[in-house]
Amino acid sequence: MNTLSNTHFTKNNRKNMYITGFFFWTLFSVFTSCDTKKEPQWGEYLGDADRNHYSELTQINPENVGTLQKAWEFRSGEEGQVQCNPIMVDGTLYGVTAFNNLFALNAETGEEIWRFKPEDKNSANVNRGVAYWAKGEDKRILYAYKTWLYAVNAVTGEVIETFGDKGRISLRDGLGAGVAEKFITSTTPGTIFEDIIIMPTRVSEQPGAAPGYIQAFNVLTGKVEWVFKTIPHPGEPGYDTWPADAYKNPSIGGANNWAGMAIDRKRGIVYIPTGSAAFDFYGGNRKGTNLYANCLLALEAKTGKYVWHYQIVHHDIWDRDLPAPPNLTTIKQDGKNIDVVVQVTKSGHTFVFDREKGTPIYRVDEVQFPASDLPGEKAWATQPIPRLPLPFARQQVAEEEITHFSNKRDSLLALYRAANKGTYQPLSLTKNTLLFPGADGGAEWGGAAIDKEGVMYVNANELPWMFSLSLKEDRSKGGRSGGKSPAVSTGKALYANFCQACHKADLTGNPQSGYPSLLNLKKTMKRPEINTIITNGKGMMPGFSNLSNKERQAIVDFILGEEKEEAAEIKPDEAPDVPYRFNGYNKFLDENGYPAITPPWGTLTAIDLNTGEHLWRIPLGEFKELTEKGIPATGTENYGGPVVTASGLLFIAATKDNKFRAYDKKTGKLLWEHELPASGFATPSTYSVNGKQYVVIACGGTKLGTNKGDSYVAFALPE
Repeated sequence: MNTLSNTHFTKNNRKNMYITGFFFWTLFSVFTSCDTKKEPQWGEYLGDADRNHYSELTQINPENVGTLQKAWEFRSGEEGQVQCNPIMVDGTLYGVTAFNNLFALNAETGEEIWRFKPEDKNSANVNRGVAYWAKGEDKRILYAYKTWLYAVNAVTGEVIETFGDKGRISLRDGLGAGVAEKFITSTTPGTIFEDIIIMPTRVSEQPGAAPGYIQAFNVLTGKVEWVFKTIPHPGEPGYDTWPADAYKNPSIGGANNWAGMAIDRKRGIVYIPTGSAAFDFYGGNRKGTNLYANCLLALEAKTGKYVWHYQIVHHDIWDRDLPAPPNLTTIKQDGKNIDVVVQVTKSGHTFVFDREKGTPIYRVDEVQFPASDLPGEKAWATQPIPRLPLPFARQQVAEEEITHFSNKRDSLLALYRAANKGTYQPLSLTKNTLLFPGADGGAEWGGAAIDKEGVMYVNANELPWMFSLSLKEDRSKGGRSGGKSPAVSTGKALYANFCQACHKADLTGNPQSGYPSLLNLKKTMKRPEINTIITNGKGMMPGFSNLSNKERQAIVDFILGEEKEEAAEIKPDEAPDVPYRFNGYNKFLDENGYPAITPPWGTLTAIDLNTGEHLWRIPLGEFKELTEKGIPATGTENYGGPVVTASGLLFIAATKDNKFRAYDKKTGKLLWEHELPASGFATPSTYSVNGKQYVVIACGGTKLGTNKGDSYVAFALPE
């Protein structure tokens, strides 16, 4: 019967078959396209591979944003600083808690699906997000915890045992010998290319830091795929920009990418901004321009092969790390589209380069700056300054800009007049150096957003900081280098060299800068907990795993006022060629804790990258108590970046006033604001589920003396 049916078709039979087949094929195509055409997601850190903080979503727009309301709030139960920009894939939101435990939520309701906790002990190191990789049914979240990179099943939350050593690999794997005890972690998610993840790493900024080589790992196995040496070895390009033995000098390290990177997957090029070499504030043992520190690097993503570089700071002795991932966008000039890579800086400058050649789009001048008077130091004579775009932060502080809010202005003026001032002023032993913009920018790790028209939106800090150096305490002799001062205890000497820069000589800390007092630590922490923090770090504090246990105990003894008469057995100084220590990240503040200069202290700026001109600039954030006195919004310190949408909105939290805001991207007009449970020192995410747009912000607070939080809050339009 089948044979007869297959051999005796009439024309009508064939016609009916073709019509029926076409109908089912069309129906299948419709359903298939519905399944594969996904709603706009937020599938990568900062939105996509371009790192433009941009969304095509238009449901929330300037006309209706005023009705935006809370859709859900996820409370993790783990309070503390959260800088995470969560990702959303296939209806699931992935992020981390304040203790850096990984979670998956229903992106529509905020309900927890699973949580992954690598260890019983909590890690309080901050983490700005996670990476997602999928091939068929194999779906993975890759994220860093302490010194490890973990691979976790994105559906179940279970560790993937076939990755590395039972689900994890060490971020030290590609760095060579001699790094086993050095502090290495990652606070920014890696970048995926095919079956490779390229990882940022954070290392110490003290003498003896680990090298900041760029490492790529296989997503499936965890094996090292390639390594690019940012402190070149003999025979490698850039080797002659350092002393001959710099690559093996144990006191030299850093030149790492901690801020993250952007990737052009079509071209197969990854763009990597790097930070300064360690020690951050003295380079007498690393004379030269120091490639590839403070560079925007373009590498082949598949192989790590060099494509091009541009060094933005030569021989950095100011901690002028490139602070954020670059942006990939297209601008138009002379009727032509140009694919560019854009890098913002702590100094408030914007560098724009041709994406393939690395040539600047706008002229960059090598400008002469002062020499160093520090014995042993040799500052580089010039630094690159772009003519356009115009800076998005003030470059100098004039005397008339010293604050008029203070009752002690004369004292502030005296401090100002006594300091070294001006761009790229080297640090000194004899006086303070006023660094402006300060150590946290200008731009910071939140980075910039760019829309499809080539307009960049960047938030910035405008605070001066006072920097200085002093002779390092001699760990082996119980006195200062050269033996010219009275002997001090081993614990005190170790504290001076490793802790004093942040927590001050008298242990009072600097809460305004985020460094807590240690005076009453005995009442709040037990000795093992203090020792663990010194070893592993906490929040943005690096760990000092290179110290011996006896050295760490000597520091704990000093902090707790329990020093013993006998000296601890200590190792020889790891950096005898670094005779100085840094005296701390000291903000220049008035007696009330406000910046000691005239506002604005925090800004949001729109820059047309097609022309290099500013479109608008406004203060970002306020001090409510000053506003109530009739003082216009001053802006505040801010951490975390903006998100811009196709509908014409710009969303940003970032400020210490606990507010989440939406602006008209064309004018900078404030359209909506909402009080958060804690300050959102993070970049928001926006996505759509079942036809509804959500905007999510992490609210951990804690930083800048703000209240602690444990929330992720989602906003949407009312039903």
